[in-house]
Amino acid sequence: MKKSGILQTDFFGKLANSPLVLASGVIDVSYSGMLRAVEAGCGIVTMKSLTLEPRKGHNGPVVAEFAGGFINSMGLCNPGIDSGLKEADDFKNRSDAPLIASVFAISTDDFIALTRKVNDSKADAIELNLSCPNVADEYGIPLAASKEKVTEIVLEVKKISRLPVIAKLSPNTYNVPEIAKAAENAGADALTLINTLGPGMVINIHARKPMILNKFGGISGAAIKPVALKLIYQISKLIDIPIIGTGGVLNADDAIEFLMAGAKYVSIGTAVYYHGIEVFTEIREGLINYLTTNNLSSIEDILPLS
Repeated sequence: MKKSGILQTDFFGKLANSPLVLASGVIDVSYSGMLRAVEAGCGIVTMKSLTLEPRKGHNGPVVAEFAGGFINSMGLCNPGIDSGLKEADDFKNRSDAPLIASVFAISTDDFIALTRKVNDSKADAIELNLSCPNVADEYGIPLAASKEKVTEIVLEVKKISRLPVIAKLSPNTYNVPEIAKAAENAGADALTLINTLGPGMVINIHARKPMILNKFGGISGAAIKPVALKLIYQISKLIDIPIIGTGGVLNADDAIEFLMAGAKYVSIGTAVYYHGIEVFTEIREGLINYLTTNNLSSIEDILPLS
């Protein structure tokens, strides 16, 4: 008889029912959406990135599908940190699943202010979104492109955070492994790799205009999986902290690839758009089948490649 317990995973001292993570920005604004993900088999939930003040985001259309995945320019729309953390607390009142509060800012001082608020919530970890390219028109180069800025923000947040600190890094710079090592040296407890690739562009040839109003957006889905795997593999050899791997995971085979590349947890986002929240159930069952077929007793037995 297959036992789902073989997927149980430690998350900074808390037990997760699986290494599967709900990616930030996917049905995670309300506590009810997050609960649905856990009921479907998700082990850890990441909230949508929250800012100090509410953000409307960009005008639509903001999402378009293409052959390799999606392009989006949401503009970090969110209800703001205060409203968002109320949903986090409502979720934690109903579930023991670990919850990651993701936050976004453009200055160290704002990251500090956000961290103080997360400290007073029921979240289990804080993710510093240092990498979102979808507001590049407003904020310029992502913070994660600067080793010095990543170091500064992580150092200052670690001084005050009462929770594990996760740095979410961008693939859109030439020296990602160097920046990842800098984040670890600054005190990061884990990394999220990778955020969307790009920005990129998709054109509607019949309307003769870009598919999204903002013209450019971050690329997600199957097209970015090889980039994610390569960076996770490279970086896992350089650091001693866990990696939350994300980028193009659509099925159990993809999740296993991420684990073999060196990720400890596997985050799923675009697949929810394709297959619905039940994709967590499908991937969870696929992982159990793989473990039992290969006589492995635990998800930890899927060892990274040498």
